[in-house]
Amino acid sequence: MSLAQTTSIALIGLEGHLVTVEVNIADGLPAYTLLGLPDAALTESRERVRAAIVNCQELWPNRKTTVSLSPAWLPKSGSGFDLAIAIALLSAHGTIPSDRISTLVFLGELSLDGQIRSVRGVLPALMAAYKAGATMAIVPTANAAEAQLMQGVEIVAMGHLKSVLRWLRTGEREVADEIDYQWSELDERLDFSDVAGQPDARLAAEIAATGGHHILLIGPPGAGKTMIAERIPTIMPQLTISQALEVTAVHSLAGGFTTRSPTSLIAPIISPHHTTTRVAMVGGGAHAIKPGACSLAHHGVLFIDEAPECLSGVLDSLRQPLEAGTITIGRSIGNVIFPAQFLLVLAANPCPCGKFSGRGRNCTCTSMQVRRYLGRLSGPLLDRIDLRVQVNPVGRIDMARSELGETSIDIRARVIAARRIAQNRFAGLGFSLNSAIPARLLRTIFAPERCAMSFLHDELEREHITARGLHKIVRVAWTLADLHAHEIPTLADVTQAHLMRAGVEL
Repeated sequence: MSLAQTTSIALIGLEGHLVTVEVNIADGLPAYTLLGLPDAALTESRERVRAAIVNCQELWPNRKTTVSLSPAWLPKSGSGFDLAIAIALLSAHGTIPSDRISTLVFLGELSLDGQIRSVRGVLPALMAAYKAGATMAIVPTANAAEAQLMQGVEIVAMGHLKSVLRWLRTGEREVADEIDYQWSELDERLDFSDVAGQPDARLAAEIAATGGHHILLIGPPGAGKTMIAERIPTIMPQLTISQALEVTAVHSLAGGFTTRSPTSLIAPIISPHHTTTRVAMVGGGAHAIKPGACSLAHHGVLFIDEAPECLSGVLDSLRQPLEAGTITIGRSIGNVIFPAQFLLVLAANPCPCGKFSGRGRNCTCTSMQVRRYLGRLSGPLLDRIDLRVQVNPVGRIDMARSELGETSIDIRARVIAARRIAQNRFAGLGFSLNSAIPARLLRTIFAPERCAMSFLHDELEREHITARGLHKIVRVAWTLADLHAHEIPTLADVTQAHLMRAGVEL
C-alpha cells in the first residue's frame, strides 16, 4: 500500500480553503474512487489525469486507487485540482519523492497531452494559500502574470506536466521570462472632449465621479447618454493597489481577463445588455457560484443602457448592493458574499418612441404610454438614485463649434482635488466618499447650514422627498461644497442638489 498527499485550493466565492489531496494505492481490482463532494467537472478529472500521465510516458497504477479531497464536507468544483491529483498519484506510485511535494500548492487543469491549462480564481486562491502559511505554489504559465501579483508566495509557473515532473525529480526548470509589472493608469481611447454640448450632463457626471453618486440619464436617442456614461471612468481617480487587487480577484474568479488587464488601475466599467438575467446581474450559478455584473463593476461603473427595457426584477435586484456595497447569494452550500461597491449609471429614453421632450418634438406616444414606460423603473430603485439628468438633443450650434469641450484630464484633476478634501475630512471614520456618509452623521457633525436644513425639512414635510431622499441630497450637497471649496454645504449647494435629484434642468 502506498500513500501520498499534495495541497490545492477550493474556492467558494472569493473565499479560499486549503484542500489536502490524498491518494492511496492498494492491492485489489483496478478502480478509481474520488471522494470529497466533487462536482461533475472534478469527477471527470479521472480521464484527464489518466490520459495526461500516460501521454507523458509515466505509469498509470492499474490497482485500487482512492483519491480523497479533504475536508470532506467542503464542496469542490472545477478542474483546478487536476495537477494536484496527478502529482499525488505519481508520488503514491513511487515515481516522485514525497518530501518534495509536502509544502507545495498545485493549481492547474490538465489537457490530455499533459499541458497545464489556466484556471479561474488563481489570485484569490493564492491569497487563501498565503493566509494558510503556504510559501510556494505551482500555477499554469497562462496565469503567471496574475499569480505574480500575490506577494509573499513564491510562484513557479509551468506549462506542461513533464516540466513539473522534471523539476520535482532533478530541481531543473526553465527560467521564465521576468514579467515587467507596469500598472496601466489611463485609457486614452475615450475622452470627455468628444462630447458636444450637454453642460448639465457633464456636470452631473463630474459630481457622480467625485462623490460616488448614482445617476440616471434621460434623453432621446443620439443625445450622448452612452458617450457620457462610457467616459465616467476616465474622470475617476485611479485605483489604489489594494483596490486593484480586489478588482483583479473578482475578475479572475469570473474568468474576465479577456477585456481587462490584471494590472490595470483604471476603474472598471461593466455594461450588461438590457436583456440580461437576474443571475447574470447579481451573480450565482448552479454549480460554481460566479460573480455577476454588479460585482465585476466593483470600484467602478455599472452602466445599464435602455434601463426601462430590462426584464422584470432585474434592476430591483440591485437595491441591496446599492445600500450594502456587497451582494449575498444563498445556495445549498451556504451563503457567498461578493463585493459590489459600484457607481450605477442608468440611461433611458423618455418614452417608447424616444422622441418625447419638453419641446414636444415628433413624439407619437400618448401620456399613458409615457407614464407606463418610465414606470418600469420602480419607485424604490429611483429613490436610491442621487442625480437625474435631462439630456436634450444636441443642437446645431454645439455641433458647429470647432473647439472641443473640456478634456477628461482637466475634469479628473478637479475630481481628485475634491476627493482629497473629503478624505481629509473623513480621516479615521472608515469611509472616504460623500456617498458613504452614515445617516446619523448627516444630522450631527456633517449637517449643512441651518437654513439649508430648514429648507429640506420643509420639503420632507410636504412629502416632496423621502427621508432617504433628504440624506442623498445632503450627500450630493457635500460633493458640491467640495467642488466649490465651501467648508460646509450652503443653501445654494443644497438647492442645486435638490434640483438635480428632482431632474430639473439647471
